[in-house]
Amino acid sequence: MAEMADDQTASRMRRRALWSSYLGSAIEYYDFLLYGIAAALVFPKVFFALDPKVAVLASFATLAVGYVARPLGAIFFGHYGDRIGRKKMLMMTLYLMGAASFLMGALPSHAQVGIAAPIALILLRLVQGFAVGGEWAGATLLSMEHAGKKSRGFAASIVGSGAPTGAVMATVVLMPFAAMDESAFLSWGWRVPFLLSALLVALAVYLRRSVEETPDFVAMQQAQARDAAAPRPIPLFVIFRAYPRALVNGVLGSLACLAMTTLAATFLINYAISVGSHDRSQALGTLTIVNIIHIFAIPAFAILSDRVGRRPVMLFGAIAGMVLIFPIFWLVRSGDGWALFLALVLANPVVHAMMGGPLSAWLGEKFAADIRYSGMAVTFQLGSTLAAGFTPLLATWLLMRGNGTDPTAVGVFYITLCVISALAILRAPESFRKTLDLTTPPGAAGSRGPAAQPVAD
Repeated sequence: MAEMADDQTASRMRRRALWSSYLGSAIEYYDFLLYGIAAALVFPKVFFALDPKVAVLASFATLAVGYVARPLGAIFFGHYGDRIGRKKMLMMTLYLMGAASFLMGALPSHAQVGIAAPIALILLRLVQGFAVGGEWAGATLLSMEHAGKKSRGFAASIVGSGAPTGAVMATVVLMPFAAMDESAFLSWGWRVPFLLSALLVALAVYLRRSVEETPDFVAMQQAQARDAAAPRPIPLFVIFRAYPRALVNGVLGSLACLAMTTLAATFLINYAISVGSHDRSQALGTLTIVNIIHIFAIPAFAILSDRVGRRPVMLFGAIAGMVLIFPIFWLVRSGDGWALFLALVLANPVVHAMMGGPLSAWLGEKFAADIRYSGMAVTFQLGSTLAAGFTPLLATWLLMRGNGTDPTAVGVFYITLCVISALAILRAPESFRKTLDLTTPPGAAGSRGPAAQPVAD
């Protein structure tokens, strides 16, 4: 009876961890992705007194700033997440993200305070990026480390589903205001979704407080306690010394997936409006519908990776990206509403989800529990900074170098990322049935740490 009660408690905690990670991530990415939408539609006109095309470029540059801050957040939250626990760090990321987004909604415009407006926007964007740098890995581990070996892919992917959920929330909240008269929308309408962050963060805090620390972290602490005299190297140093191949393969293998995230959400939407002559509300509405499909596509491909392996699913996604990127652009610029819908479906629920579904588990399975938060966070956020952060900026620059409508250079750029990711995925060993270590093996990074202990499933 006691054993049955323990199983029921563990099962209940798994479900609670899944929902907490999913909803908490959705709320946090609501804040982050709201910025991405506003960067395309609002900020060029409100915060930058420049030529329209240059203003869009400047706005996308501030989008990239948030990604630059992500690795710093990954190092900070990863270090303390490996030392004092996943849950404590996740509470802090929520508070930081919510405060930054709320203050963005209260910022004065360039017309009111001049250069101080874009400077304040950039500083708040840095805070956002710092918080998200710790959110993704921590939320992923909260669900993944509560799951068994056979469902790690699905459990880890739930945070990935939180991102399109947050995007749906952001666009649904923003759409009624985007349909307003442009002067009213640019004056105050766009601010309301940012100010709502305070209420959403309160909900996320309530959800995360109910989840216990992960079994892997607790077991890892117990393993370390049995050899209390052993040195505890800084997790970041261990990653670079003991896991250099995992780090490089993880960063390169994630590039195509992460680039498609912002390519679809920001650049393609702006391209659809400016080149494809799509109405602003129609483009946002189409993106919202596609993101709903995306929510379910990510765990679907993750479940497939639990059956056949991470590598084949991700590799097929990279190949699909090479084949489909130009058809995606052709469909967007056609000006047809259904063509735009199909283009965004190919971009996110197909290309991105094939790679993004297994990605979280694929990265997490590379590292022992004592440095897993740091390893996942640093790897993912380096990839995000290189690919997702600069893709809209670089794609816009490549487009402007031509005639402003020809996407050939942008397509070649994305195909290059797909080739790099495919090669990295092929180089990495398969890990979907691997028993994960609790502690870094003896001698790694110059430590005399306790022997590697497998996680019981």
